[in-house]
Amino acid sequence: MPRKKSDNPKVIINWHDDDKPREKFMNKGRAACSDSELMAILIRSGTREMTAVDLAKALMTSVGNNINELAKLNVRDLTKIKGIGEAKALTILAALELGRRRRDIISDKKRKIIGSQPVYEAMRPYLMDKTHEEFWILLLNRGNYVMRTIQVSVGGISGTATDIKMIFKIALDHMASSLILVHNHPSGQLIPSFADKVLTEQVKEAGRLLDLPVQDHIIFTDDGYYSFKDAGEM
Repeated sequence: MPRKKSDNPKVIINWHDDDKPREKFMNKGRAACSDSELMAILIRSGTREMTAVDLAKALMTSVGNNINELAKLNVRDLTKIKGIGEAKALTILAALELGRRRRDIISDKKRKIIGSQPVYEAMRPYLMDKTHEEFWILLLNRGNYVMRTIQVSVGGISGTATDIKMIFKIALDHMASSLILVHNHPSGQLIPSFADKVLTEQVKEAGRLLDLPVQDHIIFTDDGYYSFKDAGEM
């Protein structure tokens, strides 16, 4: 049955179709909706004091209207916002995770590495929005095409232990011709630590002995990257 209009102008059913998120999405397409309106569709309902749109706007305002910042939150963080319960929080996080997985789908066409920027772009689906450190390697063939992208270790907020023997075992098992090291700094710090420099030198030397060159070591952040090779340290 169609819903009856309310006397309260705050109730969405009283709004013009162009102002209702679902109707706007249906009539004008997804691109016509703002981030808050798309979020309101996910939230579905508001509270006694706030419509779903008001609640969505409050949520987006809490993260500076930045979807990347929203993606870093967990259920506990979201439920601190009045009107967002566990069910709404899970719906929001599930939608964000689907978006992340869509980015993870890499074209079947092999990616050729001809500098540090392609490495950064290749790693964005794996390391964007991560709140802990991870260490990855890109295995390359003789033509400098990426054969595999493999996670080596996962750590905490300030670091991750990396086993050099494991790095080269993986590379040799996949018959790689060379490799590139990548790890992220969740803090956004683009300056390599002393430990980063020591590890880079150790892995580079091991690669020289095994005739398996280490082409670069990239420090990844959401806003940019640091390349040891570009800095003349490889």
